[in-house]
Amino acid sequence: MKVSFYGQALPKITEKEYPGKLIVMEGPDGVGRSTQIALLREYLEASGYAVSSTGLKRSELAAQGIEEAKKGHTMDPITMGLFYAADFADRLEREIIPALRAGFVVLTDRYIYSLIARAEVRGVNPQWIREIYGFALVPSAIMYLRCDLDHLVPRVLNARGFDYWESGMDYMGYSDFYQSYLAYQQRMLSKFAALGKEFGFIDIDANGSIEEVFSQLRQAVEACVSDLRPTVS
Repeated sequence: MKVSFYGQALPKITEKEYPGKLIVMEGPDGVGRSTQIALLREYLEASGYAVSSTGLKRSELAAQGIEEAKKGHTMDPITMGLFYAADFADRLEREIIPALRAGFVVLTDRYIYSLIARAEVRGVNPQWIREIYGFALVPSAIMYLRCDLDHLVPRVLNARGFDYWESGMDYMGYSDFYQSYLAYQQRMLSKFAALGKEFGFIDIDANGSIEEVFSQLRQAVEACVSDLRPTVS
């Protein structure tokens, strides 16, 4: 993949290309991103590709701190943006780029787009938040799992229930989780639609079954890795 960044690159990055591929999975809370990443990893590995997966809040540097801060329900949007930027920078430098250099297909559950969307719906300046994440590597492909609220709500309820932050309870002003979730996620869906046009999302209809969604994703991912030689024949 071609090495390019949305803004200022991380220090000491001199390569023009990496032998691997970076594939992002984006979409609203409860849409099934982790399930699809697990299926894609299994499929790609069975096809002979070396695969690495990552996601938000998984860095050694910041993951625990983010979890502790979120428990207090007191993080303001700017602090949240900076905290997640530290997590992302650490994973990019320690996990994602080394794997790409080694020829891996890197699957990431969310990327900077969810972080930008969360910040913007909370009133953070769009230019500022983009500059904060300007060190992000431009992915090989961005898969967006598009799903409407009528399909999202039962999935969330069947999985784990409404999350404080993913329901916008920190700023929406509702006392009821359900109403807050609906209002917040509608704003997020609108923001994702705008970001999709800005960053070139590959739209995947995620209203269907797991198998139907995976079929679409598999075709899109196959096209992305078609020029990448499997590591195992």
